[in-house]
Amino acid sequence: MSRLLPSLLLVAVLLVGWEIACRALNVPVYLLPPPSAVGLALVQRAPLLLSSALATFWMAFQALFAAFVLGGGLALAVSLDQTTERAVRPLAVALQVTPVVAIAPLVLIWAGLDHADRAVVALAAAVAFFPLFSGVLTGLKSADPDLERLFDLYGASPIQRLIRLRLPTALPFILEGLRVAAGLSIIGAVVAEFVSGSGATQGLAWRLLEAGNRLRTADMLAALACLMFMGLGLHAAVGALEGAVRRRLA
Repeated sequence: MSRLLPSLLLVAVLLVGWEIACRALNVPVYLLPPPSAVGLALVQRAPLLLSSALATFWMAFQALFAAFVLGGGLALAVSLDQTTERAVRPLAVALQVTPVVAIAPLVLIWAGLDHADRAVVALAAAVAFFPLFSGVLTGLKSADPDLERLFDLYGASPIQRLIRLRLPTALPFILEGLRVAAGLSIIGAVVAEFVSGSGATQGLAWRLLEAGNRLRTADMLAALACLMFMGLGLHAAVGALEGAVRRRLA
């Protein structure tokens, strides 16, 4: 609580200032609603927002899992051979720097217009892929050179070296990559749903589009608040996992 209290106090001050400014300046509700209107929208649309939040979270979770399996597996494979790493790394970087909005229409065509959720998961996984790939690969290559030579001295097999030396060394890097990728998976899912322009997924991005088209700004901010809480919750969950692993290894 001592660590959370300053942040909570700052948020409370900002909300109170926001409320007072909106009422004192008579700001139109469609332009900037006060926090009380946003809270009322959260309560009134809670069932709809909750179902949309679950849809977005499920797609983001699938994307994170796919990115972890593909990125971690590929990093594990290329870490065993420098030539393969030099061949694969530029392609991974190219995927990372390619805007998701540029490839979204193509992925949507491949997935099929009737399966927009698959396109959203694939695009979100592409966004979350590189932090996991880079984190796992960096971790696997960060083992102490003296320990590497010790394993050479005892004639350890590649599997023994991987399980007993490189994976334990890489674990902090893997968890940090997972922490970054968790947030990116939600961002990727929302952006992909925006770009797909389909309401088939019924996620929070669709609620934002729906409210924006009707100038219901309070509903838009309520959906944004749900996204923020979801991101904070996922970040906290990964942080708790990281803390538990570190305590176990200590």
